[in-house]
Amino acid sequence: MAGTVDDLTLPTRDGTLVEHVMAAIRRRIASRALAPGGKLPSIRALAQTMRVSKSTVVEAYDRLAAEGVIRSRPGSGFYSAASLAPLSLAELAPRLDRAVDPFWVSRQSLEARREVLKPGCGWLPDAWMPEDEIRRALRGLARTKDATGLTDYGTPLGLAPLRAFLSRRLAEQGVEAAFDRILLTDSGTQAIDLVCRLLVQPGDTVLVDDPCYFNFLALLRAHQVTVIGVPMTPAGPDLGAFEQALGHHKPRLYITNSGLHNPTGAALSTVTAHRLLKLAERHGLTVVEDDIFADFEHEPAPRLAALDGLDRVVRIGSFSKTLSASFRCGYIAARPDWIDKLTDLRIATGFSSHRLAEELVLGVLGSSGYRRHLESLRTRLGRSMAAVVPRLQALGITPWIVPKAGMLLWCRLPDDLDAAVVARHALNEDVVLAPGNVFSPAQSARSFMRFNVAQCTDERVFKGLERAMTAAG
Repeated sequence: MAGTVDDLTLPTRDGTLVEHVMAAIRRRIASRALAPGGKLPSIRALAQTMRVSKSTVVEAYDRLAAEGVIRSRPGSGFYSAASLAPLSLAELAPRLDRAVDPFWVSRQSLEARREVLKPGCGWLPDAWMPEDEIRRALRGLARTKDATGLTDYGTPLGLAPLRAFLSRRLAEQGVEAAFDRILLTDSGTQAIDLVCRLLVQPGDTVLVDDPCYFNFLALLRAHQVTVIGVPMTPAGPDLGAFEQALGHHKPRLYITNSGLHNPTGAALSTVTAHRLLKLAERHGLTVVEDDIFADFEHEPAPRLAALDGLDRVVRIGSFSKTLSASFRCGYIAARPDWIDKLTDLRIATGFSSHRLAEELVLGVLGSSGYRRHLESLRTRLGRSMAAVVPRLQALGITPWIVPKAGMLLWCRLPDDLDAAVVARHALNEDVVLAPGNVFSPAQSARSFMRFNVAQCTDERVFKGLERAMTAAG
């Protein structure tokens, strides 16, 4: 009968009373115990049944109405929203027919159900992030008497105290960048997008490593440029191939990770860094150095931005890998005239910075707990690397190198297996993998796979991987 409340009891899980009430209503709607368009219990009746105050029920109903889950009819009460679409299991399943391209791993990882294992993704598990520091920063921001951080637009350059903090951190790595040479962005990806908007036109040529981070390829495709890959070595790009590409293709940009390389885990050597910059100067090449994994290193590798002094090198980074992917905040450090033009582009494409996210990032980065988090994280990643390598080797999977730090392993599959075929079979095992050719502009990594050791702590990863390899063989 509409409005009955017998089955609504207060849950005992963590959360506020309002959230408990909302969850109870959602369960009734999801289970079809409350018919589409059916009337909900009155505020007084639900408050009595769930042993909460009427104000708690009012708040819960208001929130559900704002979400579109229920609707209010003045003078009549609250009703569940329009009828639900029939539940389709096919819609919940991974799309096996999607082309295995640079978007494939991202879509599979981001859209996966929580129970799906993701050894192919490029981020840390939730439990590895500094949750306590984030909560403290959120509470501190909520208590501030200055409401502008909660309600107002940010400045185009971004929060000045955070830029000053980043300036000091960059100086520790040998990169001299005053705070007015740093532009905050919504993410590392947006930072690259803005630099591309400034420095390249459709039809231009851009160099990347082969293999490289697959979203470089996706983003450059959106800018309609020609992408040329330079073979990667454990010490950086193959300089012979690099010089040949400069002479033959006349590229405008080179985009790379010089710290911990994605996907290989390699680190740039000092000799390669110096020679690369000499070639860049001789050929008028601008270098974009994506340093998103800098905080994972035990001993920092040479930085092109430090050696170059931010003359023809643009340094970018973000905090999604070590702090939170929910705080969309990155940065660009570059020479002053480029920062000025990039700021105009920032206004044109995003209007202002996200001050709330920037305040939260500053609150966490400035805490002593964050440094302890990084120290613990490096140790934990080292242990995971040491544990995962032999497990993969037992399956015949061979690391290209064993990185000195970080979470990424670039590996060759046995028996010339096609990594894309293995990855498709792995979806049936609820395991998302990262096949090699999504990282390769030349499509020369057919039998390679990238693994994230932090996401390989579950035994089901290796069992699912083994079954997928058998099915693909």
